[in-house]
This record gives sequence, C-alpha cells and structure tokens, in this order.
Amino acid sequence: MENTLNRGGNLPPSAPAASAEESLRDRLTRWRYRYWPDHLLGEILAKRWMETAIPVVVLLLVVIGLSQLLPNFFSPYSLANTGRQAGEIGFIVFGMALVMIVGGIDLSVGSTFALTNFTALFLMHVLGWPVVGAVAVTLLVGALLGAVNGVLIGYFRLRAFLTTLITLIIYRAIYDLAIADYSTAIAGGFPESLFWEAIGSGGWLGVPTVIWCYAAVAVFGHIFLTRLRPGWHITAIGGSRRSAYNTGIAVRRTVALTYVASGVLTAIGGIFFASRLATAGGDIGVGLEVTVLTAAVIGGISLGGGKGSVMKAMVGTLIVLLVINGMTSLSLHGGFNRMVLASILILAAVIDIRWLKNRHRIVSKVYVSPTYHALPPLPSTAPDCGTAWAQNDKLRSVKVIGLGLIEGPEDVILDRHDNLYAGSRHGDIIRFFPPEYERMEVYAHIGGTPLGMAFDRLDNLYVCVGGMGLYRVTPQRVVEKVTDETNRNYMSVNDDSRLRLADDLDITDDGRIFFSEATVRYEMHEWATDGLEARGNGRIICYDTRSGKTHTVIRDLQFPNGVCIASDGQSFLFAETWGCSVKRHWFDGPKAGTTETVLENLPGFPDNINNASDGNYWMSLVGMRCPALDLAWRMPGFRQRMAKQVPRDEWLFPNINTGCVLKFNEQGEVLETLWDLGGENHPMITSMREHRGHLYLGGIMNNRIGRYTLSDADPDFVQYDRRWGKAA
Repeated sequence: MENTLNRGGNLPPSAPAASAEESLRDRLTRWRYRYWPDHLLGEILAKRWMETAIPVVVLLLVVIGLSQLLPNFFSPYSLANTGRQAGEIGFIVFGMALVMIVGGIDLSVGSTFALTNFTALFLMHVLGWPVVGAVAVTLLVGALLGAVNGVLIGYFRLRAFLTTLITLIIYRAIYDLAIADYSTAIAGGFPESLFWEAIGSGGWLGVPTVIWCYAAVAVFGHIFLTRLRPGWHITAIGGSRRSAYNTGIAVRRTVALTYVASGVLTAIGGIFFASRLATAGGDIGVGLEVTVLTAAVIGGISLGGGKGSVMKAMVGTLIVLLVINGMTSLSLHGGFNRMVLASILILAAVIDIRWLKNRHRIVSKVYVSPTYHALPPLPSTAPDCGTAWAQNDKLRSVKVIGLGLIEGPEDVILDRHDNLYAGSRHGDIIRFFPPEYERMEVYAHIGGTPLGMAFDRLDNLYVCVGGMGLYRVTPQRVVEKVTDETNRNYMSVNDDSRLRLADDLDITDDGRIFFSEATVRYEMHEWATDGLEARGNGRIICYDTRSGKTHTVIRDLQFPNGVCIASDGQSFLFAETWGCSVKRHWFDGPKAGTTETVLENLPGFPDNINNASDGNYWMSLVGMRCPALDLAWRMPGFRQRMAKQVPRDEWLFPNINTGCVLKFNEQGEVLETLWDLGGENHPMITSMREHRGHLYLGGIMNNRIGRYTLSDADPDFVQYDRRWGKAA
C-alpha cells in the first residue's frame, strides 16, 4: 500500500496547470526541476562504491585501448598468460593493501618476492623436497621476513618508509649472495613432480590454478576486511591510531601482523612464479615495489590509511599489469615502462591526497540540491484580520513546569494516572509526578533524541528516537528496540532502509503503529538542510506489532511530522512541515490507499497533531512563515548558492520566536488559535497534549514544559481512556 504525493518540483502528470500569477520563469523552473533530478548526482558521488567505480572506468578504458592496439589481446593464450601474471602480482598487492590500510607501507616486497622465489626453487630443485614441505617452508620464510618489518614498525615504532627501505636493501643483498652460489644448481635441477607443474602451469576448467587460488584469497580477504573484527581493527588503526588505541585495540600487535601477512602473501606470489618459470635471475623482483605500490594507489587504496578494499586492489593490479604488458607488446624500452609507472604513481598519489582532503566538502556541496517549491500567498494573521488566525497572546500566561530541569522536550504525554512524560536531549525520558509536577525522575534512558511518544493499550510507551528508530519502554521501565529499518526503495540511489529521523507516531486499535520519518537524506542535526532543499525526502512508515514487520506506506513527503489516528479508525492525519499543510491518508476501508488534503497554506510550519476532548484536533506550529523564505523557496539556484557560500547559521530560517497552537476539525476548518507572540514562554512549540482540562506544551528548543488551562474542555478527558478504556 503505497501512494506518492505531490511535492515541490516533482509534480505528477495529472497536476493542475500553473496558476495565472506564476511567471514564465517560475513555470520553466518548476518543470526543469521536475525532469532533472539534481539530487541524484550528490547521492551517487556520496556512495562508497564510487571510490571503486573510478578505477573500474579506467580499467575499461585501458582494455578498450589495448584491444584496439594489439590484435591478439583477447586470444585465449593472451588472457591465460595475463591471468597468471595478475594472480602472482595480485597476491603481493593484497599484502601491500593490508599494510597501507593500517597506515604503513612495505617497500621490501620486491626483495621478499625474490627471496621466497629462491627458497622455493632451492628446496625443490637443489634439495629435492616434496612440494608440500617446500611450500610450507617458503611461506614460513615469507612470514619471518614480514615479521622483521612488523616487529620494527609495530613494536619499536620505527618509520615504515625508512624501515622497509633498509630491509629492501638487506633482503636484496642476501638474495644476491644466495644466487651467486646456487643459481647454476637451480638451473640444472628438474624436479619430477606433476603437482609442482600443476601449480605453475596447470588449471581447471580452462582457468589457471593461480587464478582459482587468487579468487579464493580475494573472497576471504573481502570477508576479513568487511565482516570480521580483526579486519575492522586494521581499518580503525589506519583511520586514527590514537583513537584505536584508546578503544582498546591492540595496535602494535595488529600492525606487526599486517606485515607478517604481507610477507606470506608475497611468498604465495613467489611460489607460483617459481613453479611457472623456475628462474632465479639477478633482476627478479627489481622495481616490483613500484609496480605493486602503483597498483594499490591507482586502485584506490589510500596512502593515508584507513581506506581500501580487496576490489580496489584487484582493479589496480589489472590496470598496472595491462599497461606494462601493453607497452611490452608495443616493443617499448623497459626504462620507458618504469617511467610511465612512476608518472602514474605520482598522478594517483596527488589525486588520492587532494581528493581525500576535499572529498567531504565537495560531495556536501553537490549533495545539497534545492528544488522549486512554491507556496500560495501568506495568509494574514493580524489581530484585526477577522479570522480564527487573528493573533492573540493567550499562551503568555501558561504555567511553567520543570524550568531549567529539562532540555529539549520535543513531545509531552500523560498516562492514565496523570504522570507527565517528556523526552530530553540527553537521551532520557523524564517523568513528572502530579498534581503539581514539581517532583521528577529519569523514567528511562534510551539514548539519541527522544521525539514523538504514544502509549498502547498495555501502557507500553513507544518513542520515536532521532537517529535510532522506534523504541518501546515497558511498564517495568525496560527499554526495547522495536524497529530501526523498513523496506528499501530500489528506485532510490541511497539505501533508505535505515531509519534516519523517526519523528512522531500514533497507534491503531489493532496494534499498528504509524510513524513519520522526516527525511531519508539527512540526519537529525541537519534538519535545516532538508528545509533548504524543500524536497520530498520524508515518508510514513507502519510497524505491525502483530507480525513484527515494518513497511513504508507513503513516500516523497516534505518533512512529514505529526501523526494522529483519525476518529474513524481507518485513516490518520499527518503534517507536512515544509508543505505547510495537513493531509489525511486512509489505510483501511473503501478509501484505503488514498490521500486527501485537510489543511493547506498554513501561516506556519505544522508539527505534532493530537486529539482534543471535543473530537477535534490540536496541532502546533513549530515556526512561522516569512515572505523572504517563501520567495527563496521559489529560487532553487539562489538557495544552492547560499548553501555553498554562506555559513549554516546565516541561512534563511523560519521565524521560530513565535509560538502557536491551533485547533481544527476533519473538514479543514481552523476553530481556534493560541499564540505566544513574544516567545517568552514557548517559542518553537513542537507538541501539545490535552489532558483533564489542560493543554501541555513541549518544544525541542525549550528548557520547560507549559500547562495552559482550557476553559471549555472536558475536565475528565484522558486520551487513552477514551480510546481503549480505563486501566485495570
């Protein structure tokens, strides 16, 4: 059951034509923002996979270019040969990636590769060891070589660049001494082992053995980095070593083990290389560290640490290998190859450093995408206007509860026993005791920012918590998470399954909970940015207590806020804050799935809606409209420049210094208004609740709760007694 409503800048085809007062420019702007979804660019750039998408595009361009220059580029032999080389180098790139993610670098991989290649050949060709033993010892040698770097860098905290540069020289010297004595013996030995040959040149289903092993390691590496705690520790250390240490992560040990892993992975590459070519020349591994480092950086592994993935390492490996093989096939000199690789490395490093430094700022500027939003002319609220909107000062004399003792009571509610509850920005639910409400206690600590609240028939208190979802506090004061996700809209670039800003709620007789999520694009502290966009980013969600399932009922709403079950029990009223309107949606009955407007062109921005004792509804206005903001909403380009060039605290905002509460009926008639013109007691009123002849007021920016005496209200009215009967 879904229904998409009209929203600013995204009119359905059946929308009425623009009003005669609208200028041609306004009409063009309206339709331009209907057909050109600017917000998608920012959402795409903000996705984490965009960091991998750029290297993938480069890889595709390299493949296309080489396929045009080399006639046999896609031949089976060429692909198999490229795959074997990619696997051998890819293991080393994986190791380098781990070291870089943890915040280090390993320049000794070329010499380590040469030494492990020599170890495997010496054991197989000279000593005649069995394959299993030779492979095990070679891996152990790689681990020991990596452990030297790990101990010096992880435990002794030496500089990674200088340390691995020194071990590069030392390992290379050991290799040169070794091949001087045994290169002839290695060249003259021919181990008779089909297993050894299968490692180097064999395959399965036409795919070389090294690729199967490479794929298996890649899958494990992805799981390791994204799903296992040690992988998270590596990323955390690379992001901030001091913070990781303060959270209890064994930083030194983890850093040391990444260098050990790099040595083992390099040894795997050396084993496959030794079994394929059986050579131990003096140039083995020379310059390999540049190739591997280039592959890691061009794939998107951050030089600053904390960012990287297996996919990035794989893509970078293929790019560099294809470039090298392509230049070799074109008969270019080896020195030219190294110069090209060095140039690519410098370019990738510059892009990496500059992008990481400015990415958040760039994406945030592109992400904010205001749309065209036109409201009708502002209705008059002058004291002599002769309508129910005529300003008064009735709220000036309200009684204040909990002054200075509570911060940010966005919603207030009373139970069957007259206890008063309100949320606090500290994450607490505060309970005030009747009759004077001077005594208070922390009823429950939830965390986040408690917003809308509602009791069910069993006296469970359901709470919308900004940034956390929907929670429940049982009569025994046990806090339980109800839901923090809903079904994803697969037409959206953003994964909107997570609840960002659950706002207000109400409960049906059969246990369905309808609640609003004000925005799916921004967090709670960014509500002003959502208002700047004036785009339909919100939705209404239903959680069914009977089935435990959550689903989205309505999408594309302009900051939906207050939700209240209507008198028929088959529909609910909800407020669209930026739309300055109240709508009614039927979820049961003959009109199920339809939505109608009840109030429109309000002089302020509606917030919570609750029942009145006479069968009508109370609603708060969180702020008042002003001509400047109304005009700016018709100028998306102006608002976009404002978002980029002006600090947030200097943006155009609604007038939140005037408090207003109104009563209306289901026919859309405003029956009464209560104002606090000076904002002395209750500016930015976000909620009100009628109870036993009084109206209790809350405000998310206030440090108090107000109680206003209603002269003509039912003194025995208790909302939940009226709906579900008195408590047992």
